[in-house]
Amino acid sequence: MKIGIIGAGNIGGNLTRRLTKLGHEVSVANSRGPQTLTALAQETGATPVTVAEAARGAELVVVTIPLKNVPDLPSGLFDGAAEGFVVLDTGNYYPQQRDGRIDAIEDGGLTESRWTEQHIGHPVIKAFNGTYAQDILDKPLPKGDPQRLALPVAGDDDAAKKTVRDLIDELGFDTVDAGGIDESWRQQPDTPVYGLRGSVAEVTKALAEASQERPATFRA
Repeated sequence: MKIGIIGAGNIGGNLTRRLTKLGHEVSVANSRGPQTLTALAQETGATPVTVAEAARGAELVVVTIPLKNVPDLPSGLFDGAAEGFVVLDTGNYYPQQRDGRIDAIEDGGLTESRWTEQHIGHPVIKAFNGTYAQDILDKPLPKGDPQRLALPVAGDDDAAKKTVRDLIDELGFDTVDAGGIDESWRQQPDTPVYGLRGSVAEVTKALAEASQERPATFRA
């Protein structure tokens, strides 16, 4: 699959490492420009590009940047993407630590990923937002292994969700359908599933136990 990754931090960098190793064609971009991605490109064989070029021809676009920077993504970002492309959102809202107050999330009741959808103009599938970046490298296991970790995946488009779930399976993890994007609060920061290293059964239980009330530590 042709994959564009926007954001080369811990999650974006490690997804680049794993996906290229699996044989996918990966382009990777960050806010500082492709010249800063030379080492990652040499290590992985990924193609460093500008953010504006990251989705060109891509069947899957991974947006893995600070939430506050989502509105700064260039207009027309997806104009050159492949037909039927899927957007994977790994983002989280950290108002006190990083992002500042976002009224539509705080007062309007939008989930983080619904807010992202509105800004980028395309539906998203939410996954990897509560995953430890190092686990992407260290924790993959074959399908059927009883120790295999599971990741929650939320999204409104069943076909797009299947694309992401199949890719996560290829990466060495099980998945749990976490519902639609309006239900993705169940995997936002400080919920039981956030940061959980668990099985399908444990992730399913944690999603069910989530409270929709945003804790004070994750409010501006």
